[in-house]
Amino acid sequence: MKIFLYFGLLLILCGAFGFGYTYTADHRTAKSLSAYCKIDFQGSYDESGRVEGATLTMWDYRYSSAKPKPLVTISADGDAWDIDAIVKQEPPSYDLKEYSPETSLKNTNKFFLNVSPQLLPLLRKADEVRVKIRYDNGYSVDLPLNEPDLAYWKAQLY
Repeated sequence: MKIFLYFGLLLILCGAFGFGYTYTADHRTAKSLSAYCKIDFQGSYDESGRVEGATLTMWDYRYSSAKPKPLVTISADGDAWDIDAIVKQEPPSYDLKEYSPETSLKNTNKFFLNVSPQLLPLLRKADEVRVKIRYDNGYSVDLPLNEPDLAYWKAQLY
């Protein structure tokens, strides 16, 4: 009978540890957007080589199955722009042969957006750019770009 008690306590401890681990992974802190998730920013150019737009793609890997909201806010020196995004959530991979600590067992949330042409001049001049993503459970992430990422974004816009 004691074996069932000890086994039950072990299961409770494992569950508490698992919940705590997944909670801290999903609510992690970071100093910049690229430290939090994978990002790709690309300028687009017309036939004469002038910048006509830009795209931003972000991948956020989370244990939570909360759905990403299709709205991303980009702030340039305090001026905020809400941009409609295409979002996609892929379920976690449980294939241990292809195990990756970044993506395995986690939902992959992809955000894709076309940056408004009106925002491009503000991004070129900005000293600080912040990006905010939201989830349907009320959780949001609002982080700045670090200096190298900001310099890269500006280079893509010239």
